Amino acid sequence: MTDPLGQSQVIPYLEGLSLAGYNIFLLSCEKKQVYHQHKKAIREMLDKSGINWMPLNYTKKPPVISTLIDIIKMKQAAGKIHRQHRMDMVHTRPGVPALVGLWMKKRMGVKFLNDIREFYADSRVEGKMWNVANPLYKTVYDFFKRKETEAVEKSDGIVCLTYAAEKIIRTWPAYKNNIPLEVIPCSADLALFNPDKITDAEKEILKAELNITHDDIVISYLGSIGGWYLVDEMMRFCKILCDKIPATKLLFISPHRHEEIRIAAAKAGIMEERVIIQKANRQQVPRLLSLSKYSVFFIRPCYSKQSSSPTKHGEIMAMGIPLITNSGVGDVETIVNRFNAGIIIGSFAEEEYKKAADKIAAGISFSTDDIRKGAKEFYSLEEANKKYISIYNRILGQ
Repeated sequence: MTDPLGQSQVIPYLEGLSLAGYNIFLLSCEKKQVYHQHKKAIREMLDKSGINWMPLNYTKKPPVISTLIDIIKMKQAAGKIHRQHRMDMVHTRPGVPALVGLWMKKRMGVKFLNDIREFYADSRVEGKMWNVANPLYKTVYDFFKRKETEAVEKSDGIVCLTYAAEKIIRTWPAYKNNIPLEVIPCSADLALFNPDKITDAEKEILKAELNITHDDIVISYLGSIGGWYLVDEMMRFCKILCDKIPATKLLFISPHRHEEIRIAAAKAGIMEERVIIQKANRQQVPRLLSLSKYSVFFIRPCYSKQSSSPTKHGEIMAMGIPLITNSGVGDVETIVNRFNAGIIIGSFAEEEYKKAADKIAAGISFSTDDIRKGAKEFYSLEEANKKYISIYNRILGQ
């Protein structure tokens, strides 16, 4: 919960469920350094909402064995919570937490909400974290695929992030049509990511600090680089855009690996003075994003990414900023097209990049208000909370 994703994509939902009358016990594994930095703020936030938080130390090394250690610790903690408070339902994300949820379902008879926020085992292979050419990782992959099937079979309800994933899950033989299945995309805090709250004076101060002129066209990138995010492909596109529109500047709002960003830009032939890199806390991000004419991210398209709902997409749309991104990831292309909220790159080919750059150079227009309305319709936290409360009520018969 001390990581940004926990704060944006777990705690707000639990706060909504607690407000609806549910007594929530939150069991999480925390990275030691980040935990000590943020534990006080997170504890205060959760206490305020009446959420009971039991943090455990996350074990990182050695591979596989560390995971077994975490499973044992989580089972022990979950068993203790159940003995003391008699849980009605366990709600988990895929992977290790789902193993604990499945164990509680079978051992203790509690209801099981299977929150399939990614196709876990396949994402580990496609993300190059598990090399299935190695017999050990092939065994691990096969184990988690079996458990994925069992978790679906024994679920009392399922949540997924995308309509693309919903279609896939409904084809799985393990899925039963009478089990509630709800699509709840990663939501955005529309109160925080609100362009109307940022004054022109604030923007002018930021522009002066970052050496951005009135004539500059700012293309932003939000979040960490690497992993699923295709930095080299994105930089090649940005190089074409910079050549087409000399006033282009690239604003990276990223927490770390800043030197890698500079190296990737230089490798693509982008001049150093066109690249601006800023570290920002959550409260600062909307102000930096507000300087953008467009925002961009490219994600590796593959089977497991059909289950992905990038958090940054909702936040970018909430700011009314059009997006430049690729097809083949969750519902992103559908959303962009439905709300006229940006430009889709059909492939990572130079011709596709040039087409997009030509549209931008020609002054293609997008409506900030319409994009933000799309965010409210598709990514609002209020709607996400309503859906979570609905599926809790259905599973628990309330």
